Amino acid sequence: PTTGSPRPSVTLRSSKGGSGSSKNSRATEVREGSGNVFADMGLPRAGELLFKADLAIAIVRAIERLGLSQTQAARQTGIDQPKVSALMNGDTRGFSVDRLLRILIMLGENVDIRVHVAKSGRGHIRVGA
Repeated sequence: PTTGSPRPSVTLRSSKGGSGSSKNSRATEVREGSGNVFADMGLPRAGELLFKADLAIAIVRAIERLGLSQTQAARQTGIDQPKVSALMNGDTRGFSVDRLLRILIMLGENVDIRVHVAKSGRGHIRVGA
């Protein structure tokens, strides 16, 4: 979750040949992430993208736990094999959150949704397995 406070950053220096020569060195700034790579990249709807990515990870884990091939997973979930392949590769384009939740249920996963007051202003969504 983003807190609104600036993240610490570190400036690293590297030299082209590793010799430490300042002539070929360049600075690289490294910042601590917010916990949402999509927000860090400035993408719109970053919270939804992270949520869908977390659901896709849960789907992949369920398929692996069940020992299903992509074809078997497609049959069990009612989606075609190329869509299973897309999910296995982290591509959630074309999938709504609702559809991802239904796929998890068809794979025998329970989905629990719990709503509670956020400790610091704005809330967040988290998927746990």
